[in-house]
Amino acid sequence: MYFLLTCLFLAHTTLGALVGYATQNGGTTGGSGGTTTTVTAAAAFTSAVKETLQGDAKKTVYLKGAISLSSQASVGSNTSIIGVGNNATINGGGLKISKVSNVIVQNLIIDKVVGNDGITVTTSTNVWVDHNEFYSDLTHGVDYYDGQLDINHAADFVTISNNIFRDHYKSSLVGGSADNGAEGAGHFRLTYVGNHWSNVHTRTPALRFSHTHIYNNLYSNVISQGIHSRCDAQVFVEGNKFENSPEPLSTYGLVIPDDSPNTSPAGDLEADGYANLGAANDWGTGKINLTHTGTFTQAQIPYTYTILPVAQVSASVIANAGVGKI
Repeated sequence: MYFLLTCLFLAHTTLGALVGYATQNGGTTGGSGGTTTTVTAAAAFTSAVKETLQGDAKKTVYLKGAISLSSQASVGSNTSIIGVGNNATINGGGLKISKVSNVIVQNLIIDKVVGNDGITVTTSTNVWVDHNEFYSDLTHGVDYYDGQLDINHAADFVTISNNIFRDHYKSSLVGGSADNGAEGAGHFRLTYVGNHWSNVHTRTPALRFSHTHIYNNLYSNVISQGIHSRCDAQVFVEGNKFENSPEPLSTYGLVIPDDSPNTSPAGDLEADGYANLGAANDWGTGKINLTHTGTFTQAQIPYTYTILPVAQVSASVIANAGVGKI
């Protein structure tokens, strides 16, 4: 048994320490040990992060200051992308992590991405997205922006840690289609830990076909629906703190109109998901809709982790999540 309950959140004693599923399958080291480059312009950034002429050569790219992109920048394998200071920003575009492995993204502000996700992880393994801030606005309507961080097409061994997701409609979707069950089965092993969702409508995250461990996250004003397990997803949910969130957790397959506005006004019915509850969560005044318990429990988690008691989650996440803290 790998679980350890303590009054100290040891996973945060060394900021930037990797935890969760990205520690598996050989681990995730990004560009450690390779070349380093610091960039300040969009063209230099997109060139630096892509696959090199040497193929999968290790590389770390430091972004200094703000750049604007008109589309997603493709990221090569064995790459670390790290923002410098507390104002490294990608505006308008985002990152595409597709058919690669061993990628780290840290300390970036990614805002107001139109036409794509802030980060898309697809058909990739060993990805760590840590200490970033994602935001847009709620003035343009539900479908003006896409996801802040979406994970699709059987991506695997991914950790999403210590990020801020705010001011957005549909934040983080795992599994892009209800029709991709055969492709997704046995993949989508993910960890969400230490993140702060604030003023977000849905998908914190929403999951299809996954095995996902969601722990020690803070949810402030999740307007419509929080964690949504559907299409046979298995989630293990523990030690999370919800504030002013009417439905913190649901395993009912109905995709509510605020999540899927282009379908029936009554919503779009998919298969139910599954959830198991570990260490105590604080649902606040919200009500969970747990239609099915699942088979994914503490015993199936392959990595060592430390759980913070739920009473300490708010202060810890506020202190540790976001940029300028690695």
